[in-house]
Amino acid sequence: MRLRALLDTDALGLRLLGGEEELDRAVRGVMTTDLRDPSRYLSGGELVLTGLAWRRDAADSEPFVRILVQAGVAALAAGEAELGDVPEDLVVACARHRLPLFAVHESVAFATITEHVVRQVSGERAGDLAAVVDRHRRMMTSGPAGGGPDVVLDLLGSDLDLRAWVLSPTGRLIAGPKVAGPGLPADVCARLAAEHLAAVRTGRRGPHRVLVGQATYSLFPIRSGGRAPQTAQTPQAGRDVRESVLSDWLLAVEADAGDWADERLDLLQGVTQLIAVERDRRDAARTVRRRLAQEVLELVQTGAAPAEIAARLRVAAPVLLPGLGAAPHWQVVVARVEWEDGRLEAGPVAQSLLEEILVDPLATGPEPSDRIAVAHTGAEAVALVPLPAVSSEHDGSERGVLADALLTAVREPLSSGLDGDGRLTLGVSAAVHSAEGLRGALEEARHARRVAAARPGRVCAAGHQELASHVLLLPFVPDDVRRAFTARLLDPLRDYDRRHRAELIPTLEAFLDCDGSWTRCASRLHLHVNTLRYRVGRIEQLTSRDLSRLEDKLDFFLALRMS
Repeated sequence: MRLRALLDTDALGLRLLGGEEELDRAVRGVMTTDLRDPSRYLSGGELVLTGLAWRRDAADSEPFVRILVQAGVAALAAGEAELGDVPEDLVVACARHRLPLFAVHESVAFATITEHVVRQVSGERAGDLAAVVDRHRRMMTSGPAGGGPDVVLDLLGSDLDLRAWVLSPTGRLIAGPKVAGPGLPADVCARLAAEHLAAVRTGRRGPHRVLVGQATYSLFPIRSGGRAPQTAQTPQAGRDVRESVLSDWLLAVEADAGDWADERLDLLQGVTQLIAVERDRRDAARTVRRRLAQEVLELVQTGAAPAEIAARLRVAAPVLLPGLGAAPHWQVVVARVEWEDGRLEAGPVAQSLLEEILVDPLATGPEPSDRIAVAHTGAEAVALVPLPAVSSEHDGSERGVLADALLTAVREPLSSGLDGDGRLTLGVSAAVHSAEGLRGALEEARHARRVAAARPGRVCAAGHQELASHVLLLPFVPDDVRRAFTARLLDPLRDYDRRHRAELIPTLEAFLDCDGSWTRCASRLHLHVNTLRYRVGRIEQLTSRDLSRLEDKLDFFLALRMS
């Protein structure tokens, strides 16, 4: 806004004391101060409001005005409440330095002026930003990308003082502001993604507001595929939200949008559409990787010769790992999304989701996701994950995708997106180094996924390590057999614990964990060895078992695992 506009607003009670020829200066902000040197808090273009508490005598006016001019302020407004009329020495100093000076009537609060200026400046900035966003959108839709989401987020920060981030449905940071300041912690990202997915699944209209600690965030969905974002005025209609809830990005803005004007809400919706264009552009670039993965998957499933599969892998390696000298190892990850009603085609959803969740959760930006090739067949998605070949110095430690780490990274937010009628199960193979091993890796990953599917929970994963353990067998024991087996061994102990407030079940668990060592078990439970022997004797008496026998130890171990 211009200084001249301040004089035209009677409610502000401003009277011009000097600088009429400078009234076309632009005001970009407002600051209230009574410091003798406020320069560290000034960035230029402000209307400075002062109650003159800094002034002790006439000699103070000249250095104060000089500091303001050097900082590039637009004008000075002095209140009359403290000293009555504005001192003449201040009027002279402002005239000497060509700094416009206003007197503020004692009946007008500085807060009234501040609120008016901020409202006017913010409205003008929003209009300027809307024009920039519109121009950027036209550039992106008609030619090369305009710099990605970071450019738009920087505009929000510089023009509207809004900090914003683009997050994946798993809470991974896709883009954020480049300006200095604290970033968005990983736990906050995961919480915002979970809250957003839960809100979308329950049909709440965006933007969704979330309080995390002392900060309020407004969450805007970013729809891909050219779909319009959902707003209070344009709710979704005619499509099942489950088609995209697990794959759409979101825009998290550190602000409460509840009291925003329609113009600002429309602007943020335009920002989400702009980011969606950029995402669609990069999704289109994944076509080659998806096609390579689909070709390799079809060759493996149809039993093609290893030489033919190896030829396809040689084509895929430079695309997924450009510049890699040695042939990589490969891992296979299988994912399946299932909805209880079974009506939705879940393969594309699983494909998009797997492309995202295989990215390292600590990796930021879109580029890391471009290293994964994912195909889908039916309701199942299959990922071909390249790993650099193991060097001779490799120490043999676990490499590549780990099921536990994968589960930890995505369980919280995705459980909210699956709500009460969906499941995601994941299976991870070991790394293989040749085409001959790829078919076995695919079967291994599928079998691990079936192990995960037998477990409770909305999001489950299993790795190849579990296929060489008793853990593999337990999920496939029929429920009635499981219940009968555990009841026969453990119910007598549970009943005794309940009646006598004893701790036979915890004692049994500790005894088995200590491999039957009386000393180590007594130390762990903080018991005398004789007390431990009494408890173990009671367990044997109630169950007619002998804990010195390997067979009985094994039965108790399995019963505890299945209970």
